[in-house]
Amino acid sequence: MINVSFPAKFRLSQTKTEELPAKTIKFDMSSTAAISIAHLGVYYRAQEALRNVSCIVKPGKLTGIFGPNGAGKSTLMKAMLGLVPVSSGTVLCQGKPLMQQLEKVAYVPQRSQIDWTYPATVWDVVMMGRVKKTGWLRSFSTVSRQVAKNAIERVGMSEYCDRPIGQLSGGQQQRVFLARALTQQAEIFCFDEPLVGIDQKTQSVIFEVFHELAADNKIVLVVNHDLGESIAHFDDLILLNRELIATGSRQQVLTEENLHRAYSGKVIYFSDAA
Repeated sequence: MINVSFPAKFRLSQTKTEELPAKTIKFDMSSTAAISIAHLGVYYRAQEALRNVSCIVKPGKLTGIFGPNGAGKSTLMKAMLGLVPVSSGTVLCQGKPLMQQLEKVAYVPQRSQIDWTYPATVWDVVMMGRVKKTGWLRSFSTVSRQVAKNAIERVGMSEYCDRPIGQLSGGQQQRVFLARALTQQAEIFCFDEPLVGIDQKTQSVIFEVFHELAADNKIVLVVNHDLGESIAHFDDLILLNRELIATGSRQQVLTEENLHRAYSGKVIYFSDAA
């Protein structure tokens, strides 16, 4: 059961109701600066994980991928980046396959996928973000070290530079990996469930940085399962349930019909935000 707070009102049944007819989704795929995803399909362990997903992710916008558990949110992001094989479709950026431009991408996976026992300090992890710029065999320049220092300061982790990452709280760990992403000085930022298990202070820092990146005309794409207050931070949404339910602005996506289709009537209340 999910409670939603956003500027609109409606109720949905708690039980699954009659299937709504298929809906044709139209959107503009013409922006060459955006990431264009066309007819993307993914099979994972012999199961269909995504079917015929087409959407765009625009620069200068904070875009969220939403949907119920098992909807394919993380799978979509991983498929875009070549981390899982696709069975059909294309992912283009500026008219070229995104897979050929991964040097432009900063990706932060879910915290559960990271080995927190690895013997690395905060400084070590953040400096790893400079490897694409310098290569593995070259020492880090003064410029790279300053970029890393600035990123650590930006996320409020300067006093923890020498702390092993395994000794940090969940929120602190997430801020470290956000800093690592910032040191990459990328054009495209992809974050998989960065808001899970973090404190309110860290959430505020994360959204501040996300909005700064979007204001700098970066592509910022975030997988998020929370349909609560955090959704108001997003400019555009991609709503999935193994296929594309809707994409566009919050107002376009957060409709009774779309949420019913995505959550099978399990979203029960949509109220005016205070």
